[in-house]
Amino acid sequence: MSLEVADVIRVHGEAYRARFNPTARELAIMTHIEQCRTATLGGHADVCDDCGHALKISYNSCRDRHCPKCQGEKRRRWVESRVARLLPVPHFHAVFTIPDKLNPVTLRNKKVVCNILFRATAETLSTIARDPKHFGAEIGFTAALHTWGQNLAFHPHLHCVVTGGGLSLDGQRWLEARREFLLPIGVLRDLFKKKFMAYLKEACRSGQIKGNFSFDACKSYLYGEKWHVFVKRSFGCAEAVMRYLGRYTHRVAISNSRLLSMEDGKVTFKWKDRRDGDRTKLMTLTASEFIRRFLLHVLPRGYTRIRHFGLFAPVNTNTKLEQCRALVADTGAEDQPEVPDQERTQPEQEPVLETCPACGCKRIHRVPLEPGRILRWDTS
Repeated sequence: MSLEVADVIRVHGEAYRARFNPTARELAIMTHIEQCRTATLGGHADVCDDCGHALKISYNSCRDRHCPKCQGEKRRRWVESRVARLLPVPHFHAVFTIPDKLNPVTLRNKKVVCNILFRATAETLSTIARDPKHFGAEIGFTAALHTWGQNLAFHPHLHCVVTGGGLSLDGQRWLEARREFLLPIGVLRDLFKKKFMAYLKEACRSGQIKGNFSFDACKSYLYGEKWHVFVKRSFGCAEAVMRYLGRYTHRVAISNSRLLSMEDGKVTFKWKDRRDGDRTKLMTLTASEFIRRFLLHVLPRGYTRIRHFGLFAPVNTNTKLEQCRALVADTGAEDQPEVPDQERTQPEQEPVLETCPACGCKRIHRVPLEPGRILRWDTS
């Protein structure tokens, strides 16, 4: 049986709680992950009418967005809902990252600083795209917040999927971006830094930033840093766009598939070292440190980590976006490569059991299991 984050919390959760005194929200998330798909949450069983054999037992999910086991179906539904809204044009992938020096203040003020990150990124992309010197059009983009790196360290950044073109400022034409070039990275980086620092300064002066962070003490260092902005053309058809972004939107800090072992109070997992050519390496942490790093990425309750801007903004869904769809169709820009059938997004369906393996009976019904009830029928 493969190792899961839930196993680590079940075995070492009490020691972690005693040592680190987690918040009520962190405690709740730990409990949700422990209980996910166990008898504690109830479920159902497919049972043979003839011999009473339990063919399949399925326990309910916790549905917590921080749980590694509860994201697959959410991702599928989200991708399906977004594909219909996308424009059938090439898209670019952009990543905006703030310097590590800001990690401590961000950890203590996640909502405020991450909101600044969204605002600065959105205004940077929109402003430069609308500038006639660079593109002169209104673009659409979706941004997804990540707060982790591959080693579970705190590393807030935004993944953005951006249209490879935009609506002309007079609203009459669809303008295509050059195939390998969207907007100048140097200009994006400089404006992003300027806007982020301006909004951070404003938040500090207005008392929104808690803790002992001093903007004046850090501004020289932060202005002198090279902020990381990355843009590349990654996508073809609309479904490929959302399938790709879906890997970022409904992901947690670490998936169960990356966990290798839990021995002697330590957890070992795989990670890719981005600074070493994406080489896969192993990292071993004490179980308490592993849980601590995992919980660094708990978001404020109800926080929106996926947001849509420009042509994709909700206010433009039935107006500018539909106008662009018609303009794209007129220019023929919609001719994008199809997604191979085997790669299309398919619903995650449970296998249908039609015949009892014990007696061959085909009369099978579903029995609900109340929370806390452990099924004691023969499941061999």
